[in-house]
Parts: sequence; C-alpha cells; structure tokens
Amino acid sequence: MAVVLEVKGLGKRFKQETIVDNLSFQVKKGEIMAILGPNGAGKSTTIRSILGIFYPDEGEVLYQGKRVQKVPPERIGYLPEERGLYKNMKVMDVLLYFADLRNYPIHNAKKRAKVLLKRFGLAGKEKAKMEELSKGMGQKVQFIASIIHEPEILILDEPFSGLDPVSQELFHREIKALATQGTAILLSSHQMNLVETLGDRLLLIHKGKEVVTGNIHDVKARFSNYKCTIRGENSCAQLKKIPMVERVEQDDNTSILYLAKDINVASWLKILPNQLDIQALRLDRNSLHDIFVSIASDRKELSYEK
Repeated sequence: MAVVLEVKGLGKRFKQETIVDNLSFQVKKGEIMAILGPNGAGKSTTIRSILGIFYPDEGEVLYQGKRVQKVPPERIGYLPEERGLYKNMKVMDVLLYFADLRNYPIHNAKKRAKVLLKRFGLAGKEKAKMEELSKGMGQKVQFIASIIHEPEILILDEPFSGLDPVSQELFHREIKALATQGTAILLSSHQMNLVETLGDRLLLIHKGKEVVTGNIHDVKARFSNYKCTIRGENSCAQLKKIPMVERVEQDDNTSILYLAKDINVASWLKILPNQLDIQALRLDRNSLHDIFVSIASDRKELSYEK
C-alpha cells in the first residue's frame, strides 16, 4: 500500500520540556494506524504538528512523499477530542460550512450530507439546531463534518468517547468502511478493546518516545505473555504455587493467572493441580489494555525491549 502520511524524527518542546522526542511513523492508504499512550505521552502534540497547529522543533511531516508544513486542508479530515460545533447553527448548515472550508463542492456536500445523516440515524434533523441535539447526536454530526469532503487522510482523536455501545458499534463500522474505501486513518483512543479489533498497526508512545510499533497481532505475539482466567473457588496462595505463574489477580471467584514468557501452553495445562475448582477456564494473551496499563504505570511485568 502507498504511504500517504509520514512523520520523520518529529520533536517538539515547550519551554524546557520535551513533549515529542524523535518520533517516526507512516500511515498507508486504506489502513488504520492507532497511536496510543497514557495522558501526556505526546499524542495530541503529534496530531497538532501534522495539522500545522504546532510547528515541530525537529523532524518533518511528509504528504505523498513531499515535505509540508501541514497537510492540505482539503485532503485531511479531523475529529478533535475537544468537541465543539456552533450551537445556534442548523445541522445541515454546519455540514455545508465545513465542506466549504475544505473547498468541497456544495451541491456534492448536500447530497453526501443527506446520505450520511440517514446512515447515522439523523434523517429529519437537517434543520435542527445543534443545541437541540443530544451529546451523542452532536458527536455524530461532528464525525460527519470530518468526512463530508471525502478526505484522503482522517485523524480521529478519541472518537468513541462518551458514546453508548450502539453508537460505538456504528462508529466502528463506519471507520472500518472508510479504510476499506482507501482512506488513510490515524486513530488515537484510550478504549483498547475497540482499537484491538479496529486497528491494523499501532504506535505506542510514552513520554514522547516510541515504545512499541508494528502490526497489532504481531505486537501482541511479541510483547504479550499468556494469561489464564479461571472461574472457581480457589485461594490466591494455592494458585501462586503453580509453576510458571508470575502474578495472580482475584475478583470474587474469578482468578487471573499471568504466566511466564515463552511458556508451552499445552504442557502447562497438564500440570494444573487436580484439586483446583475449575468451573470455567480461558487462556489468551494479554490484551492491548494490559500492555497499555503496564506502560502507563511504568510496571515491569511485561518486556518492551526491542
């Protein structure tokens, strides 16, 4: 796939504090690239540097292989974390205004707006003022505003924040469809379960630096140990005695056993004590959430060596 957006050696400081430190990544046509990290990791600063809101102190941003101060506005869509549309404007007027800002033909925007409003369950709301909409409806309008002009690159900053499960699934489906149609998508989100099922590749940053990058499945295979979830009445002390168990977490009658790296799963299952109360057992790798929490809290249980 062709590289649409590339960041090379990006660095940004505010006063004496380094916020982004020598960060590099690519976003390709038709892929969803997730940029993850705890609060203060430098995600928003990176996004604002791509948009030209901030100018980096080091490095460069390339669009279609050419260095730019910012990606051309008509080629990029942006859903900011801080939501905000003009409350007194009507829904259709808002969408046409954003289309006009991106030099998108108004007659095309009207047709596209009607299709998208219907798809997002907002048919008949064209003349409603933004202040009359619920928070979830307003977020749908803002999402539509970010894609009304058919951008080549779409940047989504916490797109699922505040959405109910049904709306989350709708956004999930639409983002996936946009990627299938060829849109290059840069996604920032704290909701790891959605990122895990949605993203193609990830960049995990901490204190402005790259920690982990690569295909999501490859990253999990490389950096995630196995964990075993057992439902049953078992003591923590009993579970800790099982070989290759590094840590145990318990909640009522559910126990999570975090296993040593490079464990042979088939062999390990055979050495489980017969006296264990096992009403249900699930074995899987640590999730992106587990990796994220480990990074955010500077825990050392997982290995992040390159």
